[in-house]
Amino acid sequence: MDREQALADLRARQERVRPAATPRTVQHPLGERTVPGYVDAWAERAPQRTAVVRVDASGAEQSLTYADLAQAHARWAGWLRSAGVAPGDRVGLHLGNAAEFVVGMLGTLRAGAVHVPVNPMFQHAELVHELRDSGATVVLTLAPLAERLCAAAAEAGTGTVVVLGGQKGALPQVDGIAVHTWEEAMASEPLAADEGDLDRLAALNYTGGTTGVPKGCEHTQGHMVYTAVSAAGANGFAPEEIVSLCFVPVFWIAGEDLGILIPLVMGGTSVLMDRWDPALVVDLVERHRVTSTAATVENFLAILDLPGIEQRDLGSLTSPLTMSFIQKLTPAIRRRWSEVVGPGSVLREGAYGMTETHTVDVVPFGFAEDDHDLRTQPVFCGVPVPGTDVLVVDPETAEPLPVGERGEIIMRSPSIMTGYWRNPEATAAQLRDGWLHTGDSGYLDEDGCLHFLARSKEMIKVKGMSVFPAEVEMLLAQHPEVGSVAVVAADDAETGQRPVAFVTPAEGASPDAEALAAWAAETMAGYKVPLVQVLEDFPLTDTGKIRKVELVDRAQALADAARG
Repeated sequence: MDREQALADLRARQERVRPAATPRTVQHPLGERTVPGYVDAWAERAPQRTAVVRVDASGAEQSLTYADLAQAHARWAGWLRSAGVAPGDRVGLHLGNAAEFVVGMLGTLRAGAVHVPVNPMFQHAELVHELRDSGATVVLTLAPLAERLCAAAAEAGTGTVVVLGGQKGALPQVDGIAVHTWEEAMASEPLAADEGDLDRLAALNYTGGTTGVPKGCEHTQGHMVYTAVSAAGANGFAPEEIVSLCFVPVFWIAGEDLGILIPLVMGGTSVLMDRWDPALVVDLVERHRVTSTAATVENFLAILDLPGIEQRDLGSLTSPLTMSFIQKLTPAIRRRWSEVVGPGSVLREGAYGMTETHTVDVVPFGFAEDDHDLRTQPVFCGVPVPGTDVLVVDPETAEPLPVGERGEIIMRSPSIMTGYWRNPEATAAQLRDGWLHTGDSGYLDEDGCLHFLARSKEMIKVKGMSVFPAEVEMLLAQHPEVGSVAVVAADDAETGQRPVAFVTPAEGASPDAEALAAWAAETMAGYKVPLVQVLEDFPLTDTGKIRKVELVDRAQALADAARG
């Protein structure tokens, strides 16, 4: 079966199960236009509607209406032009979840320049790499970060730094760097015309660098707008009604989608927080009638554990999205949430995607009845958003595999990157004939729904047989004494590799590693049965994911000891 035949079969299967309330095609609320063009249009239609609310740790708020946002981002664009930034030049934003990040991103796009989000947690070497690799000519930063940023900018060749929150006389003085204040920029004449373009390079979103140094994914405004409208439609979000609470960093592409693109393209409101605070989140949901947020399972459980939560009004939160990094979403947790918050609020996983695709590619919206999405084999992702195609192919031949067979996930959509910035070799390895070869393993079920199994470098081979960490993790997580699980590979002289499972205890439990391994032997095929070690907690990344790379050496030591 060739790819087009396979796609025709899959689309027919998906059509039978795609939620009736979601569109079958991409629906633009105001027609195709740039991201700043959408902000301008909403500013004309509803100038006093709140566009962005920035909330600090104390709960103090800074709000921008659509009229405010239209004016402010045009001033940033005007300042960029006066500073010599031409279309195609790269502009870095070295900020967290600030309203000024939104202004800076929109103004950069309005000027036809290229938006480069820069992680404010980066240290010197990381900053130098991203600034030098992107060729950023201007960077906007915070006053407390200005000294570090200026030192990196000088080494990377970035000539201009704008400081938010700094006094003119207290700005860093670095040879070769022109330093300005945010207030200077906001005093500039607005750039009246939107000089952006849907098809021109508009952003360099850097990957996490798990396979080497971070690479810049080239994205256009067309990618951004498609992501916003297709994700909104596939998740049942109504235009002008979205109120998105985002604490996920907006300098990561998932935060960019949730905290900027989806709410602002759809004419809604973005509520931005720097960090998760369950009590403050509840206050914000009530105050702003938040409709959607994305958080870890642990975050939602922290809300449920707040005193008096049963008396709070969280009924507006109809789309609470989970990110199962450590603790997995279960039917029991979902039931508990709906019992407290109300039946109209159903916890579900967010989306399958990656930086190269702008992240929102396949969603499980509409599959929560009878916990279908949680009870099927791991990890249920759902159906592709309108306009996106997904296939599972043989990793060697790239030929489509029959339904149910496991292979490599490949994708084709209007939001796939045009390439890796200045890296044609890496681009050619992943982009082939219009398809992104993700390197991820998965399969498509009888309904054409995608199931994710493992990132390519995580898959374990035991005597030639594939062991998918997500599958072993799901099975072990069913044990009542297990809180969370992470499975990694260890080398083995006899089997090639073997799985090693690290578990943390469920609340009040004291699991025994040998007993868990024996239980696993009764629960899964023999080649999947892992060695087990119990930990008090896991090493975590800044995003709250388990840092599996730090478990690898420990896994190898455990495997070596087991062989004697």
